[in-house]
Amino acid sequence: MTSVLLQRALTDPGYAGLRSLPERVEVLLGNLEAPPRLGAHLRAVHEVAWRLADWVGRSHPEMEFDRETMLFGTATHDIGKILHPDELSGPGTAHEQAGYELLLARGFDEEAARFARTHGSWTRPEVRVEDLLVSLADKVWKAKRVPELEQLVVQHLGAVDGRPPWQVFMTLDDGLDRIAADADGRLAFQASYPVSA
Repeated sequence: MTSVLLQRALTDPGYAGLRSLPERVEVLLGNLEAPPRLGAHLRAVHEVAWRLADWVGRSHPEMEFDRETMLFGTATHDIGKILHPDELSGPGTAHEQAGYELLLARGFDEEAARFARTHGSWTRPEVRVEDLLVSLADKVWKAKRVPELEQLVVQHLGAVDGRPPWQVFMTLDDGLDRIAADADGRLAFQASYPVSA
């Protein structure tokens, strides 16, 4: 059953009309009695993922990626924090494998569950561009820039359209700066919800 605060975190338009999470994710969060802060965080990162996906579509139309899977990945990337709630307000990586296993146990397939495991370790050999975009959304939502991660995104994008890396980086940098400009609103939205249910 969804708590009142979690329901509010999942429906509050937020600072700028945040999109809703996919319905099956909202149902899952309610069934698992997720902390309201987690619902708010997932919505903020999901919103950034939409903006990143739109940017890729405009700036690199040759890049083929599974937008729907990537958006689902951002909507569930931190689901393991239900089992490791201390990682909602502090550092930790135990939620990554736990989230992956939780999603598999709840009937989600490997393709959907993998983002819970890969969003914090983007150098794994099996990582694809969708995983990198989920990881990037999970950083830039709060205006954090990670050069190593951004270089991997640049490599993927440049390999498709043949532009030199510096040119790809310049367009990515500009896009990320625009997205990062709203970070204070997203952080305030997340902070307005409690860590515990």
